[in-house]
Amino acid sequence: MTTDTQTAPASRETLGFQTEVKQLLQLMIHSLYSNREIFLRELISNASDACDKLRFEALHNAGLFEGDSDFRIRVSFDKDAKTLTIADNGVGMSREEVITNLGTIAKSGTREFFSKLSGDEKKDASLIGQFGVGFYSSFIVADKVTVYTRRAGAEANQGVRWESEGTGEFTIEMADRPSRGTEITLHLKEGQDDLLSGWKLRSVIRKYSDHIVQPIVMKKEEWNQEKGEQVVSDEDETVNQASALWARPKSDISEEHYKEFYKHVGHDFEDPLTWTHARVEGKTEYTQLLYVPARAPFDLWDRNARHGVKLYVRRVFIMDDAEQLMPLYLRFVRGIVDSADLPLNVSREILQESKDIEAIRKGCTNKVLGMLADLANSEDAAEKEKYAKFWGEFGRVLKEGMGEDFANKEKIAALLRFASTHADTPDETVSLAAYIARMKPEQEKIYYVTAETFNAAKNSPHLEVFRKKGIEVILLSDRVDEWVVSHLTEFEGKQLVSVAKGGLDLGKLEDEAEKKEQETAAGEFKELTEKIAKSLGERAKEVRVTHRLTDSPACLVADEHDVSGNLARILKAAGQKAPASKPILEINPHHPVVLRLKYEEKKFDDWCAVLFDQALLAEGGQLDDPATFVKRMNQLMLEMSGS
Repeated sequence: MTTDTQTAPASRETLGFQTEVKQLLQLMIHSLYSNREIFLRELISNASDACDKLRFEALHNAGLFEGDSDFRIRVSFDKDAKTLTIADNGVGMSREEVITNLGTIAKSGTREFFSKLSGDEKKDASLIGQFGVGFYSSFIVADKVTVYTRRAGAEANQGVRWESEGTGEFTIEMADRPSRGTEITLHLKEGQDDLLSGWKLRSVIRKYSDHIVQPIVMKKEEWNQEKGEQVVSDEDETVNQASALWARPKSDISEEHYKEFYKHVGHDFEDPLTWTHARVEGKTEYTQLLYVPARAPFDLWDRNARHGVKLYVRRVFIMDDAEQLMPLYLRFVRGIVDSADLPLNVSREILQESKDIEAIRKGCTNKVLGMLADLANSEDAAEKEKYAKFWGEFGRVLKEGMGEDFANKEKIAALLRFASTHADTPDETVSLAAYIARMKPEQEKIYYVTAETFNAAKNSPHLEVFRKKGIEVILLSDRVDEWVVSHLTEFEGKQLVSVAKGGLDLGKLEDEAEKKEQETAAGEFKELTEKIAKSLGERAKEVRVTHRLTDSPACLVADEHDVSGNLARILKAAGQKAPASKPILEINPHHPVVLRLKYEEKKFDDWCAVLFDQALLAEGGQLDDPATFVKRMNQLMLEMSGS
């Protein structure tokens, strides 16, 4: 394999860190110091990934092994020099890769991440951990770091030496390196001498990195009677279990093991929220170990970002982020799938057509949805709290599944949580099942309203009759909610109905006297509704008497099969054209403004225009001509005060 480093200058260069790296280093050194041991976990994790990557690349080019296919990660220390070294024989890096990987942070959401930092060290520590500290955690314990690396398959003179004191810059130069892989030497700060102990390093490795598949080796230490101390011998010993954690019997895996393995595969600092580990046998055989993180990653809203499930075939790493293993709406899931049936040289193209992958994807999706359902339906308060936390972090992403996964529509619908008029707060805690359980005996439908903000939904004039009758209405204010309700038309046999669409039929919730009163009002105001319709012209599709309103003079509704006003605005904001449709103006026959219109002649058109514009504003719409609306309002107010 050739690399693009062969024309690179051999002289030493000094380059500056990306601004974000400087910020991260400063914050991390202070915020994460209390948990400083994680640097070793991060460096070993990176070394393990480098070995996995080489194994995958070598499937298509065995020459990259350079005659050595036994992977290992070596940890050593030098008491006199006060250095600690972590070395691997993985894929290594070229000069360009060193600059990219050790000088920049190429993560979407970086700016947002830095804007969230508060300066409060405890709070920032968890955020920094969530961002993934990786290599830069070295500077928690070291005041200088030297990296010596060569890309597998490159010439021996294509080695690269990188060095930095973790301030604003680093040096880089080409160097001879006979063996492939990466060696990181940490020049420890004052007060870090406890890390120059074989016993201490072994305990940290067993605590955080026992699950790493490659052997982590150290030189054996033996007690020397004469010197009265431990002496390092020439013999290697493997410190970790060096076996695939997911392949071990579940009874042999502690909760701590599961958590540490998650931090490795999820590149996360916090413990996972929950996980599932199962071996599936039958037509397709595979093992799944899948985790739900405690926090949303920064690139959650980037649907093109790579997913978090690694694919193994018979314990051999094949690829990172195999997007075919998990649907897009579950892109927050992290973990591994180890197949017994796929070929070792499987490519992304083969995965797209594989029947085995189809079965694995289906099985993993069901497992994750089942795991979430267990949390959501648990009677245990701690489990319920976990689901509330999950919903706060990932609820909006899960909602995407309503339109993407027809086969699991009912399961996803049962997991959805909403705000409603039951509590009248923005907290999304109401499930559709809980809504149905609270429905009035004669209620046949699930009612909802959509708006751009929670307050706009909560104060929508469309809710007036529902509040009067004590009927719960679901309040939807996420952009994705319009997409949800377009695919979720019923739940457990109950139809979902927008309170702002079509003719409102409350069915058995209305008594005969109310229905009679509506018919009478429609007849009495027939002349007025026709006159208003004529005045408004093209602005309204129809004008009719309403029974939705108790306090407001008028409201706008969309016809049964037309796009709602809220959806039309969302489409417009996204630069898409909404299907052409005009709203229906409904007037409240008991409101003084409407009653005045019955007898108004001189300013009738102005009153009609103001009535329509007010209704448009009340449902979150924008006026086409605000200046004229204000002018009309002022004139009408002056006239009323003068009369």
